[in-house]
Amino acid sequence: MRRIEIDIRGLGRAIAELDGRNPRTAEAVWNALPIEGSAMIWGEEVYFETSVECDDENASPSSTAGDISYWVPGRAICIFFGRTQPYSPVNHIGRISEGLGIFPNVKEGVEIVLRRVR
Repeated sequence: MRRIEIDIRGLGRAIAELDGRNPRTAEAVWNALPIEGSAMIWGEEVYFETSVECDDENASPSSTAGDISYWVPGRAICIFFGRTQPYSPVNHIGRISEGLGIFPNVKEGVEIVLRRVR
């Protein structure tokens, strides 16, 4: 199973496991790692722009807490940590398996780094 570390500067880290809901999108994100971005907040969602470019795959209009997803219109990684639903459909690529509790403490502009866990 492919796992990624989500390092949130000054707060800690979380671990996500990639899954098969959108395999082409997950593969594109995996191949682009490490990815760095500046956190933005929308409700109970942390997201940040990336240079990864993907198309809708099996895009979903809903999410559950712990989903890590790719939002095509914003070329963004989205991490859902509460009841907030996507602004528009997203390609789910995995789930947070450790550290979901740090995301409510993320502030706009904080640096986030995604890297492979070996």
